[in-house]
Amino acid sequence: MYKSALTGQYVMPWVRLHGCKDYLDLVLLLERFPKLHQTVNLVPSLIVQIEEAALGKAIDPWLESLASEVLTIEQRLFALERCFDANWDRMIRPWPRYNELLEQRQTKGIPWCLHHWQEGDFNDLITWYTLCWFDPIFQTEDPEIRDWFSKGRDFSYADRLGIIAKQQEIVGQIIPKHRELQDKGQLEITTTPFTHPILPLLVDSESALVANPQLRLPDHLFHWPIDVEVHLDRAQKLYKDIFNRPARGLWPSEQSVSPQILAPVLNQGFQWMISDEEVLARTLKIDWKRDPYGHIQQADALYQPYQVTTPQGDIAMVFRDHRMSDLIGFKYSKMAPTQAAGDFIEQLEAIQRRLTDQGVADKPHLVTVALDGENCWEFYEKDGLPFLEALYQRFSDHEFLKLVTVSEYLAEHPARRSFPGEQLHSGSWINSDFGIWIGDPIKNKAWSLLADARQAIDQHPAPPQAAYEALWCAEGSDWFWWYGHPHSSHHDYLFDQLFREHLQGIYQALLQTPPPALFQPLDPPKPKTPPIISPQITGYGTDQGWDNAISLDPGGSHGTMYEQGPIRRIRYGVNNTHLYIRVDWHKRPEWVDFFFYAPGKTSFTSLLPYADCPQQAPYTYRFGHQITVYHGLMLGLFSAGEYDQWFSQQVHTRHFMIECLELAIPWSDLNLCPGEEVCWVALASIGGGQTLPLLAHTVDIQIPY
Repeated sequence: MYKSALTGQYVMPWVRLHGCKDYLDLVLLLERFPKLHQTVNLVPSLIVQIEEAALGKAIDPWLESLASEVLTIEQRLFALERCFDANWDRMIRPWPRYNELLEQRQTKGIPWCLHHWQEGDFNDLITWYTLCWFDPIFQTEDPEIRDWFSKGRDFSYADRLGIIAKQQEIVGQIIPKHRELQDKGQLEITTTPFTHPILPLLVDSESALVANPQLRLPDHLFHWPIDVEVHLDRAQKLYKDIFNRPARGLWPSEQSVSPQILAPVLNQGFQWMISDEEVLARTLKIDWKRDPYGHIQQADALYQPYQVTTPQGDIAMVFRDHRMSDLIGFKYSKMAPTQAAGDFIEQLEAIQRRLTDQGVADKPHLVTVALDGENCWEFYEKDGLPFLEALYQRFSDHEFLKLVTVSEYLAEHPARRSFPGEQLHSGSWINSDFGIWIGDPIKNKAWSLLADARQAIDQHPAPPQAAYEALWCAEGSDWFWWYGHPHSSHHDYLFDQLFREHLQGIYQALLQTPPPALFQPLDPPKPKTPPIISPQITGYGTDQGWDNAISLDPGGSHGTMYEQGPIRRIRYGVNNTHLYIRVDWHKRPEWVDFFFYAPGKTSFTSLLPYADCPQQAPYTYRFGHQITVYHGLMLGLFSAGEYDQWFSQQVHTRHFMIECLELAIPWSDLNLCPGEEVCWVALASIGGGQTLPLLAHTVDIQIPY
């Protein structure tokens, strides 16, 4: 919920911008292939904000700048800092004027632009930032939008007002078009708990221990099952108001489920819900086996719905094919559209052959592919339009593959297998646990502050509705996603601000003074650009190029975990081509591993390749690359791939390990470019199989230009 419960103002523009790029065009394209049926999930808090944006009530700082005839100095600085927040390769560089402005900011710097740019430069910047979020369908088929793209520069105030009106027009069509296609039977719309909370963690924070028994929980545990009922009730009521029928399907936020949420889900009349294949595996105690091509061998077990039995009644569950979903989310954007579409169809045909080999192909099976509806497309050519057109055409022409909604499949083919509700694993679609939202020290601090505010409501003799409205917003999952590691964005400070403002809104409604902690960032921003260095890599640590490097005490961060470890100090620095790392020791390690991930970058990630990692951050994070040094002689580079595997890559990193370990790691080895962010951790073994952390936290770096 991007609207602050404290001020009533919108802090971020994402509903408005994604509304023009991702929400309407997907169903408009589907409508052109009437044989195809799909299921689309709309989060209730998204629907609320879509409706306000369509009425022009969702005013955010970006929109305020666009609507201002003359920009203030503050708005000009804001535009330079925030109006390049889009995928540069797909959304900025294709447009010459926008790319020109980006190049000037990157090469000459913000102060230079602020001093030398004319009013027209700033007008073009804020206009292009809005234009690039119009979907390619509208860029080519809407004559007004087409004219703005053709104009390219020197946009007038009238142009900007016209663009604002066009945004409202497009966003205003989102809900009616979904309703129309659902009424026609081509679309099934599902819902989610009202503001997208992690339901099992609202029931009880300790549900996170089911998957990770060693996870460190907040000091103040959260335990308010009643809030689960409210989020589900509000979701169902809004759905009925909008779509004139109750929702049949529930997409639990982040596909997070537990036995404790089943009763309230059934009480609201939901007939089915969805989770991930790994949740099913841990529920049934199955170890999925895949062939060399990635296809699950126990196809009959995954590709059908299950009936979950409870004393309150039964509910059907479907479980997504994690790999098939990730192919769309991460891999196909790097392939030619027709090739990617063909590969997807071939994957499904391979599943059919596996079912035939198992002797069960006489009955239909359901392959569930489920992923975020908007986030991956900006990495595709033309926002995914060529890929989806090719894929939908292949489905329309196919002999035996049929695109169906979940409810219509269940109506024709009820679940043939079942398990008792108490057997359902407590987990999400990420690692089949809840470690992304709880366990990190900053995430735990946020949960404790939320629990304190929730308790304040309970202790109030007559809490007003405004306190509850702020509470529902603060219970959303995204605040905990962005806090701490392993995720980060260019807007962490805004997510931090919004979460704290929602909590402040609770105390304001109760006429109480908010705790002082709510007036300071929970996770203060840290400098991400380390010193620029270019040391000689010798393995002796004597080059003066290391003098300006940042020096880290391995035991000194986040309250020392291994004070007497073998590593004395770690130093690091960067330039625009390399990351430099030096490790000094008390006792020479047998091997050292460095693991890297890029926050906000779409790519495959894998868990640490160790058998017995502690169930706590950063060991529970997912990483994209690994560099390993063994006995000081052998060096290897590995990248994450499908289904949590690691694959060897050609390595260009230079290293020497004599009196210390020194590495010069080219950014290209990590598939990174200047301007992007990378986080890394390091682990080592001193022999005897014991693995120790070099760093008990992650190092976060923004790569310099």
